[in-house]
Amino acid sequence: MRFSERIEKRTPKVDIQIDYMDIELRNGLWNILTFRLIKPLESQQYISDSSLENLVQAIWFSFLKEPIDEIPYSIERIVDQIRKRFYNWDYLDVYDFIDFIAKRNNDIDTKLFISDCNYILKRELSGYRFIIDQLSPITSEIEINEIEKAISNSFERDLKGVNIHLKESLNKISDKKNPDYRNSIKESISAVESLCQSITGDPKAELGKALKLIKTHLSIHPALEKGFKSIYGYTSDGDGIRHALLNETNLDQEDALFMLISCSAFINYLISKMEKLNIK
Repeated sequence: MRFSERIEKRTPKVDIQIDYMDIELRNGLWNILTFRLIKPLESQQYISDSSLENLVQAIWFSFLKEPIDEIPYSIERIVDQIRKRFYNWDYLDVYDFIDFIAKRNNDIDTKLFISDCNYILKRELSGYRFIIDQLSPITSEIEINEIEKAISNSFERDLKGVNIHLKESLNKISDKKNPDYRNSIKESISAVESLCQSITGDPKAELGKALKLIKTHLSIHPALEKGFKSIYGYTSDGDGIRHALLNETNLDQEDALFMLISCSAFINYLISKMEKLNIK
């Protein structure tokens, strides 16, 4: 967390790369292309001698849409052109290119290529992953905005416990060197608990009690109420759901991100409803 965020002068931003690509992410993807495409190409001096001639022609013909008779004869020059383009493209062009390569399963080992790319995409907090051979978004601007809004709402309304837990959850996901998904989930859950305790004035309040308070002033559809209770089931120590969840060995970035987004949206919903009812 930056200094200005630690002293609460600025709201932390969710550093998931959706509409941009930093140099670490770009370098990582280039390194995968180097391992899976460039190195095999460089095993020969001339493209006519390479088993990847068809792939290079496909890049020029179908991706770059440039004349294939302008493909350099020397593999060194081909690699140089691809590299220069890669580092001059905007982030969408880079994603288009790796998505294109991932579908060339007759030319390279696309399973390894996709697996390696997903490792980099996850490590560098990209908002995209390969699903089968299709590059797809794993989160959206709306979801990111929910997290930022929840952090901002809790800070502006002096909900210190909620704010601290949300920022800790975000920090634990965003740590590229040592992400802590299990404790990120715990912090997201604790943020919801803290809000419910603030609403009811009860330090041991559960969702059911908070919802009953809201329902005394506002009708909530039974299906919506049931859905909220199901999500909040993760926070119940009594029924063992939290214990079971956090003992899972395969908790991952997607699990932690889902919980942070869900809890943030729920927090924003409760704050909005309570303010409409003029309940402090």
